[in-house]
Amino acid sequence: MPRDDRELMPLATPLILGGYQTDFARNLAREGTSFQSLLEEAVLGALEATKVSTADVARLRDEGRVAAFVGNFQADHYLRQAHLGAFLTPIDPAFVGVPSGRYEAACASGSIAARAAIDGIRTGDLDLAVLVGIEVMKTMDPTTGNDVLGLAAVQAEEAEGRSFPFPWLFGRFKEAVLARADAALAGGAERVTAALRQIALANYGNARANPLAQTREKDVDGASLDRLDERFADLYGGTTIYSDCCQITDGAAVVVLASDRWAAENAQAPVSEIAGWGHRVAQVRIDDKLAAAERSDWLLPWTRRAVDDAVSRGGISHADIDVIETHDCFTVSEYLALSAFRLAPPGREFEAVESGAMARDGTTPVNPSGGLIGAGHPVGATGIRMLLDAHRQVTDQAGAYQVPGARTAATLNIGGTATTNVSFVVRALAGA
Repeated sequence: MPRDDRELMPLATPLILGGYQTDFARNLAREGTSFQSLLEEAVLGALEATKVSTADVARLRDEGRVAAFVGNFQADHYLRQAHLGAFLTPIDPAFVGVPSGRYEAACASGSIAARAAIDGIRTGDLDLAVLVGIEVMKTMDPTTGNDVLGLAAVQAEEAEGRSFPFPWLFGRFKEAVLARADAALAGGAERVTAALRQIALANYGNARANPLAQTREKDVDGASLDRLDERFADLYGGTTIYSDCCQITDGAAVVVLASDRWAAENAQAPVSEIAGWGHRVAQVRIDDKLAAAERSDWLLPWTRRAVDDAVSRGGISHADIDVIETHDCFTVSEYLALSAFRLAPPGREFEAVESGAMARDGTTPVNPSGGLIGAGHPVGATGIRMLLDAHRQVTDQAGAYQVPGARTAATLNIGGTATTNVSFVVRALAGA
C-alpha cells in the first residue's frame, strides 16, 4: 500500500497564539445573556486577540487544515442543549464546513478537548485549531446543580441521595490526608488544616489582582472565612467546609493553537509552545482509589503520573517550572498537587505552604490567577482557561498577576474525584 507522505514528516510543534476569557463574575441568567452570545463573544474575542481573521479560518477550512474543539461537561442539563460543536456555525459563515465536536471528561473536559486539538496539530493534519471551553451553570438552584455535578462520579453509588456529593467525596480525600499526616508526625493533622485554610486565603487574595476573576471584588480574610464556615457548618456532610470549596461559575475561554509552520508565516502576537502533556485516568470509584493509595506514597498516584508525563515529554525537570495553574475545586486537590509537582514530599505537602514556596512571591507560585476558588470554575472551560493563563504568564501578558521572569508554566486539570488527570507544560519560545 502507498505510504502517506506525512509519515516522513517530523511532528509539528503546537503553538499557542493567545486567546480570550469572559468575565467569570458574570451571571448570564440575571443579565439575560444567552449561551450563544457568550460563545460568540469568546470565539470572536480570541480571533481578535490573536489577529486571526475569519478569512484565515475560511481559507484553512477550504484546505482542510482547521478544526474546532469544544470542551463542555453538562450543557445537556444546565441548558437543555447538546451538539455544541455545531454552534460555532452561527458565529460567522467561515465556521460553516469547519470540523468541530464536543469533548467531555467532567471538570477536565477542556483539557481533553485540548489533547485532541494538540494531536491534530502535531500530526500535521491541522494548521489551526480553535479550542473552546464553556459552561453555563447558574441556571439551577444549588441542590439541583450539585446533583448534576454528581454525574461526574459513579452516580448511583456515590451521588444518589446526597445534596452535595462532590464536597462529601473530596471530604474523604481530606480525611485520608489528615489521617496520613497524623500517622506520620505529631501535630500533622493540625498543620494540614492550617495549610488548607491558607490555600483558600491565598487563592482569594490572588484573585484580587485578576480582572476576570469571579471573586475579585470580595475582600476575603480569615475572619470572613470563619463566619462562612460557621454559617454553612452542616451543609455538606463529612469534613468539607465552605472555605474548602470553589464557586459555581458561568464562563468561557478560547485558545487558538497553530502549527509552528503556520505561525512562522502568520502569527502577529507573542506565541508559546505546548512542550509536554500527560493524561492518566485513575479508578472511577473513590473507594478503589483510596484502596490503591494504600500501596503508594502518593494519595493520588495517577495525578502524579500525569504531571510526570508532561514534565518528561517537555524535556524539563520539575524544578524548571516557574509557575503552576492547578485544579483547586477543593483546597485538598491543590494541596495534593503540591507533591505531584514536587514542591514538597508526599504526606508533607503542608511544607510548601508553610515555607511560602507556592505563594505569589515564592519560588514556584501556584494559581496566581486565583485558581478555581478565586477565579471561578465554569467546568468545561477550566482546562482551557488554565492553558490561556499559562500562555499569558510565559509571554509576559498576565498583567497584575504576572509572575516576573516566568518562562515555563505547568497546568493540572482533574475530572471527577481525580479520575481524569491532564497536565500540560507551556514554554516560552527560545529566543523570545
